[in-house]
Order: sequence, then C-alpha cells, then structure tokens
Amino acid sequence: MTGSLASAPAFDPWSPEFVAWPYDVFADLRENAPVWRFERTGQWVISRHADVDALLRDRRLGRSYLHVATHEEMGHEPPADHLEPFWTLNNNGMLDREPPDHTRLRRLVSKAFTPRTVERLAPWVRSYTEGLVSQLLDAGSDGSPVDLIQTVAEPLPVAVIAEMLGIPEADRHLLRPWSADICGMYELRPSAQAQDKAVRASIEFTDYLVALAAERRQNPGDDLISALATVVDAGDQLTDPELVGTCVLLLNAGHEATVNVTGNGWWALFRNPSELARLRDGEVGVGSAIEELMRWDTPLQLFERWVLEDIEVHGVRIPRGDEVALLFGSANRDSAVFPDASRLDLGRTPNPHISFSAGIHYCLGAPLARLELGTSFETMLRRVPGLSLAEEPRWKGGFVIRGLDALQVTV
Repeated sequence: MTGSLASAPAFDPWSPEFVAWPYDVFADLRENAPVWRFERTGQWVISRHADVDALLRDRRLGRSYLHVATHEEMGHEPPADHLEPFWTLNNNGMLDREPPDHTRLRRLVSKAFTPRTVERLAPWVRSYTEGLVSQLLDAGSDGSPVDLIQTVAEPLPVAVIAEMLGIPEADRHLLRPWSADICGMYELRPSAQAQDKAVRASIEFTDYLVALAAERRQNPGDDLISALATVVDAGDQLTDPELVGTCVLLLNAGHEATVNVTGNGWWALFRNPSELARLRDGEVGVGSAIEELMRWDTPLQLFERWVLEDIEVHGVRIPRGDEVALLFGSANRDSAVFPDASRLDLGRTPNPHISFSAGIHYCLGAPLARLELGTSFETMLRRVPGLSLAEEPRWKGGFVIRGLDALQVTV
C-alpha cells in the first residue's frame, strides 16, 4: 500500500532539519506509506525492516543493472561523459557488481582480506588509538573544548585502512580528502561541484593506486595491496581497475561509516546519560553498546537497488528499471522488530540491525569496523571517564552518509 502520508513534505533529505532528526518522518512512513514514490528522485522509498531486509536479499534487485541490460534498455540515460572516471572506479568495486562478477571478486578479495588480516592489526589499532586519546587529553588539559571527530574519530579509521593497505606514511594525508570527495557522489542528486570534485579525486586516486600496485607486484610486502596485486585463485586474478575499485571501496566504506558511528554514538550517549552510566559502570559491554549505537542512529541511512524484474511490495507494483531507496535508519527503528525501538538500550538482545546491509553485499569489512569501534570506545571510556559534551553539535549536509560536522567535548 502506498497509503496517505501526512508528513510527505517533511521527507526532505536536503533539509538540515530533516538530516538532524529524520526519525519522526520515518515512523510516519512505516505506519502510513511503507512503499512510497518520492517524486523528486523517482525512487520508491521502502521503510519497514522486514521489507528492507527481504529486498536486500532478493536477487530480482541489484546494485547495478548493467550485467543484464544497457542503460537504454532500462529506460535511463547513460552517465555524462565527464563522469566516466568516477563510474569506472565505482563500477569496478565489488559492491556495485552482481553475480557472477561479484562472486568472483568477493572470492578473490576474501583470499587477501582474511580474518587473520584483521587479527594481525589488533595490536597496532590499540596502540594507535592510545596515541590519539593521549592527544585528546593533552589538547583538553586546560579545560578548553576539543573536537572528538577531528582528534579521534576521523584519524583512526583512515590510519587503520592506510596501514592495512600499506600506504606509505608520507602519502596518507591524501586519503581523507579523496574519500570525502568521492563519497559526495553517493548523496541524492549531487551538485555539479560535488560531481567535479568526485571525478578529480577518482582520477588522482586511481593513478596513485595503479602505480603503487605495480610497484608491489615487483616488490611485494606484508600488506593488503601486495596481497590483492598478487592473489590468484584457479588462475584468476584482479585486474588493475578491480584492484583500485576494491581499495577505494575499503577506504570509503570503512572510513566514512566508522567516523560516523563514533561521532553519532557519543552524541547519542550524551543525550542518554542513564545509558552512558550503564556503559561506564560495566553493566553493559562495549560490544553490545556498539551494535545498539549503530542501530539507534545509523551512519548509512539509505541504500539503493535497481529493480531487475517487476516486483510487488504491499500490493504496489514496482516495475523493472525503477529504483528502490531502502531506508536503513528507518528499518532500524521499526517497532515490529525492536521493542520500544525509539529508546536507546545498550544491552538490547537480540539486535538484528541492518547497518552492515544483508545478503550477498553484506559488509566484508564488518569485523574490522567492530575492531576499530570497540577499541575506540573502550579506550575512551577507560582513559577519559569524565568526557562530557561542550556544545550541541552540527550535522554535515549529507543524508545518505549522515554524520556530525564536529563534536566538541571536555575531558
């Protein structure tokens, strides 16, 4: 049913007010219009947990349709020529491939990006996090506010990905700007300026990684780029565009989400002091808390899929060639799955949130994200027991990848 939606005008992903708190609108959608056509983007907005979860696993939908049809056959215009560097980069990552290409890529990447890779990083992650928290304490030792995002949340995942990939220390400052500019293209209807920045970053990052991969093939090291550059399975290996697309996906997905879980998570804890007290007292574990923080204020709010065959959801026919917008943030607040869903409960069990997606595109980097987040929150709780909010934060402009611009705290 499409239903009637009293607050339809309030669904405005370009509005700062909506970005700051979309959850009341989501509740209206779930109740009155679980399948809703958003005319401004031409997408079908899906808001209930059961539907989002089912469609993530439904092979009649895909992240791409180019494995079954051309743009024209699906009723769409091809991307503009000047965007080609971005789309080449994006379309060679396994997130935007479908079987059999996705199966092949995930198999190859999984041979290089193993659980042992993550386990081996754990001591380094702990040591690096301790250093960042020391910097936070030093910066705030005089009682002045310190930005938790800039000091801890942003540097950690970039450094971890760079260390895992084997990016030389001297080049690591390039990664964050490249990631931010490329991710600008994942927002709904990105501006011309955002598109130009994404294209420029795609060209620069691709050129850099192709050169680095060539060097590692000649002189492999104990790093993921070397492993990806040399991995072979049944005579198959990654092409240069696939290797580049994989590395960029690991950076963007691993970095942006982890930064936002950290920032959004601490902001959630400050707004729910009784839950923060439970965490500080050890009544609930850090691992459980992180799962609930990812559910309660989801870092990736919306995930898109193309309809490859006609489907029907709640009696609404969605035709081949249309696109669905799956609201992760809404699904994670669905009271049909999460009792008292609007309440932050750090001990919530079970907690079947879909912040890492589901189906064949379930996040390959989830164990790494949990390692980083667990280490970060545990270290902050242990070493900064008096951490408190200095001022109410502002949100960045993006809705799809939703996070704080800064989080000023005192230590």
